[in-house]
Amino acid sequence: MTEQDAVAAPPQAGPAGNDRYMSDDSTATRADLRSRLAADPLWDFALDFYGRPGVEAACLLLQDEAGVDVCELLWRCWLHRHGLAPAGEPAELAAIRRWQDEVTVPLRALRRRLKAQSMHDAGTAKVRRVIQQAELAAERETLLRLQHLAEHTNPSTILTRAASNFENSLASRWKLQKKAQLLALQTLECQLDPL
Repeated sequence: MTEQDAVAAPPQAGPAGNDRYMSDDSTATRADLRSRLAADPLWDFALDFYGRPGVEAACLLLQDEAGVDVCELLWRCWLHRHGLAPAGEPAELAAIRRWQDEVTVPLRALRRRLKAQSMHDAGTAKVRRVIQQAELAAERETLLRLQHLAEHTNPSTILTRAASNFENSLASRWKLQKKAQLLALQTLECQLDPL
């Protein structure tokens, strides 16, 4: 299969009519894939998905206990929803992770550190709200970069029914083994709607 075939296949009905699985014999173009991804922006998906029952708690558990980057996790959920997975570890992902480490993580740490004090001091509460907005803006920038990576840079792998075990692929990616972490992944997979 050519790289163009690998990244641009349209959905093919999978088990029980599930359209998130892709056909290996597609003749669709990369432009079709870009169009589908652009029609379902990662930011919009992340806001909707994060608000579903159990998703926020699952994401925060994976972040706090296993060091999983929630933005990258949401990106992988979004790709899976489209029947895609990142092809290996794209080089461009390193710059996005560096952004997270240098910008988002320090903002999150500062916001969390100010939580107790902000409950008793209005000035600190106001500063904390501003930091929270900056953290959210940094996360949005991360998601925009990840979407751009999927649309323009990263050749994605088409998921087949045999290779679509989302929970196992994420557990392997982040070397997750604890029961609570695996249950969190199950929660995420259960809340994903196929397109």
